[in-house]
Amino acid sequence: MDYKNVQPLEDFDWGAIDNKTEKANQAELDKQSAAYEQTFNAFTEQEVIEGTIVSKNDREVVVNIGAKSDGIIPAAEIRYNPDLKVGDKIEVFVENQEDSNGQLQLSHKKARILKSWDRVNQAFDNQEIITGHVKSRTKGGLIVTVFDNIEAFLPGSQIDVKPIRDYDVYVDKSMEFKVVKINHEYKNVVVSHKALIEDELEAQKAKIIATLEKGQVLEGTVKNITNYGVFVDLGGVDGLVHITDLSWGRINHPEEIVHLDEKIKVVILDFDEAKRRIALGLKQLTPHPWDSLDPNLKEGDKVKGKVVVIADYGAFVEVVPGVEGLIHVSEMSWSQHLRSAQDFLKVGDEIEAVILTLDREARKMSLGIKQLMPDPWLSIAEKYPVGSKHTATVRNFTNFGIFVELEEGVDGLIHISDLSWSKKIKHPAEFTKIDEKIDVIVLEVDAENRRLSLGHKQLEDNPWDVYESFFTIGSVHQGTITSMSDKGAIVSLPYDVEAFAPMRHLEKEDKSKAKQGETLDFKVIEFSKENKKIIVSHTRIHQDNVEADKVAAENEEAKKDRAVKKATKKINEQVEKTTLGDVFGNLKEELEKKEEKGQE
Repeated sequence: MDYKNVQPLEDFDWGAIDNKTEKANQAELDKQSAAYEQTFNAFTEQEVIEGTIVSKNDREVVVNIGAKSDGIIPAAEIRYNPDLKVGDKIEVFVENQEDSNGQLQLSHKKARILKSWDRVNQAFDNQEIITGHVKSRTKGGLIVTVFDNIEAFLPGSQIDVKPIRDYDVYVDKSMEFKVVKINHEYKNVVVSHKALIEDELEAQKAKIIATLEKGQVLEGTVKNITNYGVFVDLGGVDGLVHITDLSWGRINHPEEIVHLDEKIKVVILDFDEAKRRIALGLKQLTPHPWDSLDPNLKEGDKVKGKVVVIADYGAFVEVVPGVEGLIHVSEMSWSQHLRSAQDFLKVGDEIEAVILTLDREARKMSLGIKQLMPDPWLSIAEKYPVGSKHTATVRNFTNFGIFVELEEGVDGLIHISDLSWSKKIKHPAEFTKIDEKIDVIVLEVDAENRRLSLGHKQLEDNPWDVYESFFTIGSVHQGTITSMSDKGAIVSLPYDVEAFAPMRHLEKEDKSKAKQGETLDFKVIEFSKENKKIIVSHTRIHQDNVEADKVAAENEEAKKDRAVKKATKKINEQVEKTTLGDVFGNLKEELEKKEEKGQE
């Protein structure tokens, strides 16, 4: 050995040696740690993996999933399967690789639920048939457990192809289903047992329909009853008996004829192979009532029956079951004013009627009940002669008058102009009311057209003969304004007479307008007996007063003028007389003087 090159101990870098040793040890430790880590299974949180039961007791179960530590799950999570033992494989859900205590958190329950949901989704996507256990009944259906722990809803309509009335018989039974709907947001599953047998039923229906023929009689079971008809199960395919094909007579509801689950014979009326629709009949298995109707019945005969239907235009009366006749409203009364059938009859009434028409081929019959009473119009002229007075009942109003009833079947019209001598009536409702009594006088009789013209005002003398001498033009009367319009006012005068005052004749002395409700003096400025019209004016009164004062003043002034003129004339006459006298006197004197000279 060459000791010359040996470095003295005091010159060694002992720190460098320590660093190398530490790095070597760390590298070895990392290598061993990596090798140790590779002995564990790779997994992540929120994942379902398979584990092995390594121990169990009444409280908990220890499961090894190949992690650094074993996980613990509550024993209650595996009680559904008491056969599980140490060494068995189970699926667990990794909730947390390490909690605050460093413990691995696992859940077998959540793993089962997630796995079950995967199976539910798979069954729905693939339309698989699954098995479930009916757990309980709920509103509208049943609760079914599928895949051990998923609760699904089985609607009542999806239990079977026929309506189920007792759900309890299915509780605690195992059945096969198809998943028909999944709501992932609310974790709801809907299953159907009906869907499993529909394909089979469709094939069965096609086979049955292929053998059907119109007129064929089959036996079936009443499956469902509705307001409009009865569904009958013909052994896998349903047919409908419409309510009108249940009985020849009228019925209110199919339950009057058949009951649920009742076996009945029906005849095929029609069917649509493409739409799987079958129309059935029950009444067609019995003879039509018209075929057995008494052959001796004829028009004019009386029959008894029951009112089965009422409409505004008439009533249908069942003479015998399945045979009906119509009584039109016009054949219920001799009256001509408009009424409905409900005014005479009601459903259920037992009545007698007369056959008016009878058509056995068309199976139609018309009846009448007014024919059971004599026609009052045959003796109308004798019973209601022109000028006769009667008391009638108000039945109806029109704009032009009042229809009244003198007796059943005898109506008359009072024209609006024949209601009052003095009042102007705009509508008959202002004068009387429906069903009130009113006295009338017959004005005209038209027996051929069944018309009576009646009057009410004619029961009194025409007061306008008196009014003509009382309401003379220029006479003044006190009146009250009862109503107003743009054109003027209606004024109530003595004797309950109404007059009209134009708007320009309502101006008062102070230039204001008269108002409704005011009582003032009015002057008659126009009177027409023929038109029963009186025109009055309040304005004319004070205008005439002013005119009279003016005339009086003018007359006084004229009188004064005449007096002045007379006096002036007299004076002038006196002056003229004096002057002429003087002239004549002087002339006379001169003439006399000339005559005297001539004599000389």
